[in-house]
Amino acid sequence: MLGAIIGDIAGSRFEWHNIKTKDFEFFGPGVRLTDDSIMTLAVARALLESRSDFRDLPEQAVKWMQTLGREYPDAGYGGRFLKWLFSENPAPYCSLGNGAAMRVSPAGYAAASLDEAKNLARAVTAVTHNHPEGIRAAEAVAVAIYLARTGQGLTEIREYITRNYYSLDFTLDEIRPEYGFDVTCQGSVPQAFMAFFEASGFEDAVRNAVSIGGDSDTIAAIAGGLAAAFYGIPPAIRERALSFLDPREREILKAFEERYPG
Repeated sequence: MLGAIIGDIAGSRFEWHNIKTKDFEFFGPGVRLTDDSIMTLAVARALLESRSDFRDLPEQAVKWMQTLGREYPDAGYGGRFLKWLFSENPAPYCSLGNGAAMRVSPAGYAAASLDEAKNLARAVTAVTHNHPEGIRAAEAVAVAIYLARTGQGLTEIREYITRNYYSLDFTLDEIRPEYGFDVTCQGSVPQAFMAFFEASGFEDAVRNAVSIGGDSDTIAAIAGGLAAAFYGIPPAIRERALSFLDPREREILKAFEERYPG
């Protein structure tokens, strides 16, 4: 899941100031963790605290998204999610926003099977993003991460995603000039997949994602999560990224990686 956090950090300064190139300082001035990272960590904590069969995962997801989210109120949450975050009776609100996909990478690591990856993705997503597009996006990302970390090749992963989730009939070069801000799952998750599929490595996937513009931190978080599962994370990038995490965040990451090593 650290790959998603790294993508979020690298893309954070470009969310409102898009850059249509891959040539940028990776951890440049002003980068930070945003809601993408905080909610990814919350999902990780929920998985860690759930029962062994994950039957209480939805309740744990609500608990830890609210608990951790409230500790970082200025992380950049969307309006409806922010209202949910501070609600005393949180209920799903049929969102199809890409928050469903940005936070789900831990499910792909915790899953012991393809079906479990789907089930875990649905469990942590439906508590907020219970729109079919939100569920589809989260499931696609978790499934791809599961396939990547269990040894499937790029061709096999892409075929599975196109057969079951998204038609990836475009290239980044084709969409880059006109692509704009779109926070829907269907308008940003396929683009994140292409950033991964066109990449030559982890860093290249994140750079691809940032280079198309739009919701840069979230697209890069999704692409980074996918790429980390397939390529791993270069040690120098990992070490630099950890410096942005506070002790609480590092503790969650450490516990999760110990239980679910990539």
